[in-house]
Amino acid sequence: MQAGPVQGVQALYTQQIRNTLVTSLCLQNFDSQLVERHNKPEVEIKSSKELLLTPIVIPKSENERVLIEASINSVRLSIKIKQSDEVEKILTKKFTRFLCQRAEQFKILRRKPVEGYDISFLITNTNTEQMYKHKLVDFIIMFLETIDQEINAMKLAVNSRARSTAENFIKNF
Repeated sequence: MQAGPVQGVQALYTQQIRNTLVTSLCLQNFDSQLVERHNKPEVEIKSSKELLLTPIVIPKSENERVLIEASINSVRLSIKIKQSDEVEKILTKKFTRFLCQRAEQFKILRRKPVEGYDISFLITNTNTEQMYKHKLVDFIIMFLETIDQEINAMKLAVNSRARSTAENFIKNF
């Protein structure tokens, strides 16, 4: 059975993200060059240009893309989620805000996303030492694949509830 064009695009998109993440997650411990005994994510503080790699944007469409910023000791992954109408924009904002409020439970989720993106992850060398790299990559890929499904399911629930509310309202007349 052949995959349709949509599944083919999704497979290529996730494979490209997977390959880029696997390559970017070769992180090492690197102490700050400015402050002694500090180890800050270089991708966040950007203190030295030579420690940062060129940011990579992987687009799926105009409204959906991933930004991967890597440095010597950290990788920041920012995701722009597809939002085709106002309902999806509201649901995406509420859902990502819900997740960001629980950032400590995810360990790699940032509380505030990068400007222009809906949600961001920060993976440091400490995370790669404590967790399996391939499991981190699998989690992010699974997250990317299921976020659209979750938002679509919420949109269907909102629409069906609105339909039943409208039907009950019209029955009164």
